[in-house]
Amino acid sequence: MQTDEPVDILVIGGGVNGAGIARDAAGRGLSVTLAEQGDLAQGTSSRSGKLIHGGLRYLEYYEFRLVREALIEREVLLRAAPHIVWPLRFVLPHSPGDRPAWLVRAGLFLYDHLGGRKHLAPTRALKLHASPEGEVVKPEYNRAFEYSDCWVDDARLVSINAVAASEKGASILTRTRCVSARREGELWHVDLLDVNTGKSFSILARALVNAAGPWVNEVISNVSDAQSPGNVRLVKGSHLIIRKFWQGDHCYLLQNDDKRVIFINPYESEYALVGTTDIAYEGDPSDVTVDDTETEYLLGVLNRYFINQITTRDIVSSFSGVRPLYDDSSDNPSAITRDYVFDIDNESGRTPLLNIFGGKITTFRKLSEHALDELAAYFPRMGDPWTSAEPLPGGDMENADFDTWFGEFKQRHHSLPESALQHYARLYGTRADRLLNGVTNLKQLGRHFGHDLFEIEARFLVDNEWAQTSQDILQRRTKHDLHLSPDEINVFNNWFESEFPRPIVSRAGSKKPITKTEPSTLKVEDTLE
Repeated sequence: MQTDEPVDILVIGGGVNGAGIARDAAGRGLSVTLAEQGDLAQGTSSRSGKLIHGGLRYLEYYEFRLVREALIEREVLLRAAPHIVWPLRFVLPHSPGDRPAWLVRAGLFLYDHLGGRKHLAPTRALKLHASPEGEVVKPEYNRAFEYSDCWVDDARLVSINAVAASEKGASILTRTRCVSARREGELWHVDLLDVNTGKSFSILARALVNAAGPWVNEVISNVSDAQSPGNVRLVKGSHLIIRKFWQGDHCYLLQNDDKRVIFINPYESEYALVGTTDIAYEGDPSDVTVDDTETEYLLGVLNRYFINQITTRDIVSSFSGVRPLYDDSSDNPSAITRDYVFDIDNESGRTPLLNIFGGKITTFRKLSEHALDELAAYFPRMGDPWTSAEPLPGGDMENADFDTWFGEFKQRHHSLPESALQHYARLYGTRADRLLNGVTNLKQLGRHFGHDLFEIEARFLVDNEWAQTSQDILQRRTKHDLHLSPDEINVFNNWFESEFPRPIVSRAGSKKPITKTEPSTLKVEDTLE
């Protein structure tokens, strides 16, 4: 099968960069199709440290432009998506043997001022023995610095960018692999494979954008006569999930004796997220897992600073992902640039292929904007940049004030459990009113599977966000898998499989078949695809 009408841009890759580019391009009046070989955010974009941050440690590598851009984007995303992005305060216990206090202060001063901070609290010094933040820290660490950064639900960020792209006319094709591409005249002829059905089809496009992340070089190899001097370096980053062991909403940033830093953030209310590692990786990105050496490393940093000694028995879950960094020939994985690099292959000045190397989740919107700037010469009718001032779906709250909006949302749905309302509000923002449209009592939420998971949410995600398997719901679009027992997960898996055994039509996208649900456990690394 081949579609006769060409699209302006075919985006390959459904991570945060691909979804961001699709949204930006569709909003500029271009016709767009996005093809993702798995689920949205199935790769790196759901396995990050869940932070919108400038990258404090990148200052040591003189990445001033990247840090400044990231800090500016931090403010943009706070306004655009206040339901999934919010401020955090990080406590950095000072370790004199690692970095002198003057150097830390100087770095934090730059961090406070480099990006024109407007909405976040500035850095301050703490005496840990006299501060509640120091209650869990070993007494030999008696001073600290506290600074601001932001949290983000990374997989939700991808989903709502795809929703925005779809609302502006883009076609989102998940479980659709790019098999090959070749130039035919002034168009790309692209062969795609529906992974669920095994059926092939083709589309025509005026431009290709390769935003495949860890698979960027694989896509290049599937494009006839593609020429690209760029290369991607894969660096594995692993995280542990443990029970939260301190009081308060603050986070910790710990320096290690190898000059790396480790984040410990509150996660899903009762948990803490610990990470990350930086290890060169050469295997299949789909097969990445947390190894014992990484676990030992992360626990070692924790136990160096905290009174509570954490062991492997305290690990609730873990996950690992690979960062597709631009190969700058650095020997140290931690020193490889986190900046992004574009490479355009435009044979004879036509039919461009834009390959994207590197990048980080914080700068996805700016990366997307720059990617469209690179393609502007091929599309004279393309509209102007627009995403810096428009909220993402669910983020259209007056003055980006989540707390005020949530108070009104609770009043509108006062008959429902507050924990469920908090869950809906944080994941869907103002779209939660659409999810709960017509619901006036608990029974109307449908079957209850445990914790805050009700039938109505699962159906909403199938209908509106391309969810096709139980894992799409439990692990990526929500984090219900952390709160459900193995038996409850099995019950949900069986229900989902019985309810959606046939191809369904999603209001958010194309007709796509539902496959047999993947096995689901609390160990995220066991479910990487």
